[in-house]
Amino acid sequence: MTETSNLSEEEAPQIDAIRAFFAPAAIFLTLIAQLILPKAAAVTAKSLPWYTDVLLVALVITVALALFHLFTGKAQGFVYKSYFIGGVFIVLGLYNLVTLKFALINPLFFPSPESILNVIVKDWAFLLKCLGYSTRLLLTGLAFGITAGLITGVLIGWYANWSYWLSPVVKLFGPIPSTAFIPVALSAFATSFQASVFLIALSTWFPITILTNSGIINVKKEFFEVADTMGASDAQKIFHVAIPGALPDIFVGIFNGICSSFITLMTAEMIGVKYGIGWYINWQRQIMGYANVYAGLLVIAVSFSLLITIFFKIRDHFLRWQKGIIQW
Repeated sequence: MTETSNLSEEEAPQIDAIRAFFAPAAIFLTLIAQLILPKAAAVTAKSLPWYTDVLLVALVITVALALFHLFTGKAQGFVYKSYFIGGVFIVLGLYNLVTLKFALINPLFFPSPESILNVIVKDWAFLLKCLGYSTRLLLTGLAFGITAGLITGVLIGWYANWSYWLSPVVKLFGPIPSTAFIPVALSAFATSFQASVFLIALSTWFPITILTNSGIINVKKEFFEVADTMGASDAQKIFHVAIPGALPDIFVGIFNGICSSFITLMTAEMIGVKYGIGWYINWQRQIMGYANVYAGLLVIAVSFSLLITIFFKIRDHFLRWQKGIIQW
């Protein structure tokens, strides 16, 4: 048993070293294929060096991290993710082969990584402008939706009279997709921006209302009894007992609302809003600019993932006492 343990301890550094250099090796192979193989005759787009430059930078960074781990034993996070990073670049390299190098699929509808990256470099200012418009629209809708959802959820969960009147309305209109209200929104609001804010707020409002209500109802009665013995008013019990106790459910509702708002945002930007990432993608699709479409999708993926990450950081700050919650 001791020999087996010693053998495992001796092999562990070697396995870690192999794992650490997997990502650089995968990037190196992808780079070699990009440099050596000529592009297919069917691909007429002008070649620019940005994709090659990204591969070179990635190779230098991963080699540096692998060597740093080899000599210091640190950078364990990189070692752990090395297989995944290498796998991503292998898939990227294979996709580059079937699009740019051999044109096995139609390059018009499936542009190469090089073409997509060229769009990002060339149109970065316009993409950033569109992202700014989308962010403003999304955050405005979220602000109204979260506020309305919290107020409605508290009213239903705390006051029986409000629950009597509001619960049927929530149950009737809440499950309807917010995009079904597009004709109503366009008729009711003066501008497409206002209509889009309403649709995003509506998609956010329902899950927050339901889970805020559920969270308040499930707060232990003992907490309220203690508050009563201390002479707390209704407002104090709501803001110091009910809402803090319901925070785990409230954050789940906000998470669901944010995810729903992403879908609504993309739809809303296709009904007349000028600028925005959804508008950009729809515009480029209409003029057959599929490299631009993929670039827009990449911007959406990064920005939305960043927004969710920020949300979970905020959630973790307020719920740092809770174990076993959803991780991101």
